[in-house]
Amino acid sequence: MTPRPRLVVITGLSGSGKSSVAKCFEDLGYYCVDNLPLDLLARFLERPFELTRARRGVAVVTDVRAPGFAERLPELLTRPEVAVHDPVLLFLEADDETLVRRFSETRRSHPIGDAPSLEESIRRERGLLSELRGLADRVFDTSEWTIHEARHHVRREFGPRDAREAGPVVTLMSFGFKHGIPYGTNLLFDVRFLANPYFDERLRALTGRDPEVLAFLDAEAEYHELLERLSDFLAYLLPKYADEQRSYVSIGVGCTGGRHRSVAVADALVERLEARGWSLRVSHRDLER
Repeated sequence: MTPRPRLVVITGLSGSGKSSVAKCFEDLGYYCVDNLPLDLLARFLERPFELTRARRGVAVVTDVRAPGFAERLPELLTRPEVAVHDPVLLFLEADDETLVRRFSETRRSHPIGDAPSLEESIRRERGLLSELRGLADRVFDTSEWTIHEARHHVRREFGPRDAREAGPVVTLMSFGFKHGIPYGTNLLFDVRFLANPYFDERLRALTGRDPEVLAFLDAEAEYHELLERLSDFLAYLLPKYADEQRSYVSIGVGCTGGRHRSVAVADALVERLEARGWSLRVSHRDLER
């Protein structure tokens, strides 16, 4: 059964990283909306999934840039039309020293601009949002977080529970070494030690997708051992890449010309890993050379 999409409202102190966290939600497949006027926000929250057709969820960023938001937001979220979506209020904060440093680095002015100093603006905003913070379903203190740690926490709290669903986009590419190694490859496997169908005149013009070439390789014990070892190795590695918050993993499988052995191995690996629940993209760069 497809999980119900989630509605997450992101708010908090200025400089606490709301825009960065919103990008983390985008990476998870959420539809993100930032800084709507409150009247538009009220109408949007009544039917967010209908308006966006979002499957994973919708994340909405709102803060003191919207006049009166601290007083009106709790009322908006408890309206029957909005409450039916079971919204999650995520509040971001950081310590004063971190906020001062971030504003100094970006050279942006604080939204509460009538205070005599940046420190006073931060203090006033913290007081203004204290009640809203108490209503939050989740509170993230981003003081010590890097962007990678932010992605980790967002994924842990709001992402899919299955690491295979949450994991990186995995591309498996066959290629020929004589045409060069593909750019940006994370993992590279050389299968040139396998018997080469190219030296059989009956198979030379065929490819690793033709039954005759597959039968040739299937007769080799090393071919089966290679597939077993590589599929186990990749099944071990892919969850590690997911834990590391990788968005993309590129795997290269190379033989001499990129038409026979590497093509067959790449297709067989995809089949074995998909049987274990992983979704992979496959391409054969040099198949038509």
